[in-house]
Amino acid sequence: MSKNLHADNETWEAVLTRRLPLLGHRNWIVVADAAYPAQSNPGIETIATGADHLQVLARVFNSIARCRHVRANVLLDAELRFVAEEDAPGVTAFRQDLHQLLGDRNARELDHERIISKLDESGRLFRILILKSTLSIPYSSVFLELDCGYWDSASETRLRESFR
Repeated sequence: MSKNLHADNETWEAVLTRRLPLLGHRNWIVVADAAYPAQSNPGIETIATGADHLQVLARVFNSIARCRHVRANVLLDAELRFVAEEDAPGVTAFRQDLHQLLGDRNARELDHERIISKLDESGRLFRILILKSTLSIPYSSVFLELDCGYWDSASETRLRESFR
């Protein structure tokens, strides 16, 4: 368990547990690398976990899995697949471990700037929780765009078609 504390003396795990019931469709959780910048938008909360990247991500996945009200759409930086081992030692093992942790989750890859634009746009109206890890590998942040856990796109399409 991490000893890094949030401003009100809570561990990042406690903050996640307390925030998750409040989050829903269009909120985001980001498990970010160590160099991810603190953002100025007041709707974005950034916590330095002091913890291993994949351990933080696993904890977030497990916490979301216990929630009926949300599920996560996983976005990865497309650039990660092209980062060379010689430029970022450990990236090959990280990619393998990340792939294993993702399992059957359908992760989409987008250019980093496109993900940041989506995050910025969402952050204007919706809350975002950023959990910074200790990982020092570029383009390793994992972006979880939350969606409704009990309503899917097929149900939404049927609903919208019934209006016609």
